[in-house]
Amino acid sequence: MARHRSHSVAFKRQVAEEFIAGETLHALSKRHDISRQLIRIWVGKFEAGALDEDAQAADLIQEYEARIAALERMVGRQALELELLKGALKHGPRPKGASTSVVTGPPASPSPGGAR
Repeated sequence: MARHRSHSVAFKRQVAEEFIAGETLHALSKRHDISRQLIRIWVGKFEAGALDEDAQAADLIQEYEARIAALERMVGRQALELELLKGALKHGPRPKGASTSVVTGPPASPSPGGAR
């Protein structure tokens, strides 16, 4: 029980309702692997109306914000990779007389039996 976990509002409401329906703190704690103190907190919030749809919306917003932050980190890493690759292209060795155009491609090599 020493680990930190996040529980949905629906789960908190379910546990609180089970306690109010007569389930013991000890049984709920064992079955769901959560502390009795946490159950007491959830029951208090449930009775105060804090586990309603507004709280669910807040949880959803929090999930979205975490996902946005993860995507922003990914975009940042990709931007750094692009800058690194651009720098490598600018400073990398190039054969003399080689075309650098992406559109035209490399120059055609002379054919072995062609005109001289």
